[in-house]
Amino acid sequence: MFNLFRTFRRVGTFGAWRVLVNFWTFVFFSAIIYDFYNHNLLSDNEILLAIASIYGASLAIYSAEKEFRRWHHMHASIHPGEVYLIVWTLMVIYIIVANIVMNLDYHMPIEVSASYVAVISILAITRESKNFYKRKSRGK
Repeated sequence: MFNLFRTFRRVGTFGAWRVLVNFWTFVFFSAIIYDFYNHNLLSDNEILLAIASIYGASLAIYSAEKEFRRWHHMHASIHPGEVYLIVWTLMVIYIIVANIVMNLDYHMPIEVSASYVAVISILAITRESKNFYKRKSRGK
């Protein structure tokens, strides 16, 4: 049976942030593809900007909490950010190549390229933090 109290209690947990990031990743990727095939309809109406902002914020919060948990010895699961980067890269390459091949009247919105750079940056920072944590842990 559905327990509403237990669901609300979980909203602020680390696992809930992962679900939220996955949800907004799906929404954002779907919106980017929709925007591509509808010639910037979402970006021209600033809908893509709103979705990108929510996606970026949830990803930043999730990543920060994951690092905080790592440094306080509360994070042991593996959820590689490289998967996000691979999917992002494939999508961006697809959009660029398809736009050239199909000769569409489409320009890649700044929200897409900025979000891609943010994902790369977050991955680089968290990987370095993880490596530093491992080196520090071995030195004890």
